[in-house]
Amino acid sequence: MAYFGGASTSQQPTTTDVELTNPPSDSISALSFSPQADYLAVASWDNEVRIYAIGPNGQSEGKAMYKHEGPVLDVCWSADGAKIFSGGADKAARMFDLNTQTSSQVASHDAPVKCVRWINAQGGILITGSWDKTLKYWDTRSPNPIAVVQLPERCYTMDVAHPLLVVGTAERHILAINLNNPSTIYKSIVSPLKWQTRSVGCFPTGDGYAVGSVEGRIAIQYIEEKDSTKNFSFKCHRKDAPNPKDGTNIFSVNNVIFHQGYGTFCTAGADGMINFWDKDSKTRLKSLDQAPGPISCIAFNRSGTILAYAVSYDWSKGHTGNVPGHVNKVMLHPLKDEEVKRKPK
Repeated sequence: MAYFGGASTSQQPTTTDVELTNPPSDSISALSFSPQADYLAVASWDNEVRIYAIGPNGQSEGKAMYKHEGPVLDVCWSADGAKIFSGGADKAARMFDLNTQTSSQVASHDAPVKCVRWINAQGGILITGSWDKTLKYWDTRSPNPIAVVQLPERCYTMDVAHPLLVVGTAERHILAINLNNPSTIYKSIVSPLKWQTRSVGCFPTGDGYAVGSVEGRIAIQYIEEKDSTKNFSFKCHRKDAPNPKDGTNIFSVNNVIFHQGYGTFCTAGADGMINFWDKDSKTRLKSLDQAPGPISCIAFNRSGTILAYAVSYDWSKGHTGNVPGHVNKVMLHPLKDEEVKRKPK
């Protein structure tokens, strides 16, 4: 277990980053770009989902907004970019139609809906993961789920790279599901990391995933046993304390996402840092300048040329950490190839 070695550890000046206009009024829980247009959906603890149009130079304009009856915990888009889906603490998933500018409830659980993902199969299916320890598949035209998968614990994080679906739950369970057989858990493991799972991100190739935990570590895991020799873990989002006797300050890895074009990945930490990594060469490619607060979530746009990141309270210190005046904003970072492209060997 070690830090990535090798390549650059230099920090990239982020003075060119552009702030999103009119951000949410409370902590930002999720970001998601449209797969078809330059629109960004932002989910927040203020019970709202906001949709922004993003211009070529990072300028932004609010286009739409809709509400849940509790904090919104996740957001995603349909494959055609016409609809937005969100899950919230109101135990519901909602759908917003960009064309009609209307929202409707399309899924329900017995506890908050922590995760939502859309898969472009059978005309489109919404997947919802909840703290009620179930995963449900929905045809949004029907009030009842197509299928329900019982989870060993509460759903904390979820990602999909068809046909791979990965779910991380409480008590460090990680489940892999082959979406060609969606109601059966293909493989279940206990996380190789010792502390609570915070985020999972699927490889674009669909043969594995990265896991981020609250202890400032990442694990790279392949699905099939034949690839298990390529599994490894490393430390990140840590900082030496000012007094060496105090050891190291350890921060949560709040988000792990993969670049669809290059297959490299990006991590967001409670330390206010964003790092870009290449798992195959086990190197850190770049780091952005430290932000003035935790990075609660990140997202690449459809072309992989912009990284959106939220500087926002991540609730890592409970309600006492949510002090008045805490920074709460979304930034747009124009990506350079050197940040996300693998270095030649």
